[in-house]
Amino acid sequence: MPEPAASPKDRTPDFTVEAFLEMLVAERGVSRNTLDAYRRDLADAAGWLSGRKRALAGADSDDLRGYLDGLERAGMAPRTAARRLSALRQYYRFLYSDGHRTDDPTTVLDAPRQGRPLPKILSETEVDALLDTARDMDGPEGLRLVCLLEILYATGLRVSELVGLPFAAVARDPRVLLVRGKGDKERMVPLTDASMAAIADYKPVRGVFMTGRSSPFLFPSRSAEGHLTRRRFGQLLDEVALEAGIDRKRVSPHVLRHAFATHLLEHAADLRSVQQMLGHADISTTQIYTHVLTERLRALVETHHPLAHPGAQR
Repeated sequence: MPEPAASPKDRTPDFTVEAFLEMLVAERGVSRNTLDAYRRDLADAAGWLSGRKRALAGADSDDLRGYLDGLERAGMAPRTAARRLSALRQYYRFLYSDGHRTDDPTTVLDAPRQGRPLPKILSETEVDALLDTARDMDGPEGLRLVCLLEILYATGLRVSELVGLPFAAVARDPRVLLVRGKGDKERMVPLTDASMAAIADYKPVRGVFMTGRSSPFLFPSRSAEGHLTRRRFGQLLDEVALEAGIDRKRVSPHVLRHAFATHLLEHAADLRSVQQMLGHADISTTQIYTHVLTERLRALVETHHPLAHPGAQR
């Protein structure tokens, strides 16, 4: 029996995909690579639906569930399938909000199951050891490293955001950083007393790292970028980890970002506030840190609870 012809809603023009992509650029400032990834993901789903005489813009939840099931049967990695679903969710959310559809077919879809690796973090004691070791370093290099570490642990900045901080970011209000992150979006992140003190100690020696009379960067250097590079900062972290007696393979700028978020949540910080400080567009990204806490609590109970061991008696 031939498949039924496409219904009128299936013939919604394909211009909606281009309109969606244009919105991503105009409103979210996504990069070219991100835009291309969205385009490929939507094209893949559109191709699958076209083979079943269905249009992407008019697909219903059963159509999309069939597409996702097909990805699983084909052996696609759960993380890749989840990315495809994320693209579809955002596309249909756009169609709904822009009036092209009266419903969002992705609201009833379950995300592919995946064993998402939990972020690696350092304990508060280990972070303290890194900072104490950096404070023992002499001269401008030591003051700069303390400043870098204090800002990173106080704010959870991405490493690219940290090394490229403009001097103006700390010149306005000493209590907060004005950070320009992904998508060229600005966010304000509060500073701790320790990080404010580290910035104040570093400012007088900042000129040592300049190549000319002035620099727009908080951490100037002789690199082509004009500021401290990510690679050089990684080398400095390796050195201070070695001195602190911590396996350098466990220490990186991203690990300190994870530590910032996890330690805040351990001390009862609000998840939405942590999301804002990290610059996450979606709170589901931030929620991974709650899983870290759950895993640590489970390990604590299994290790120390008197009934957790074989042969324990009530």
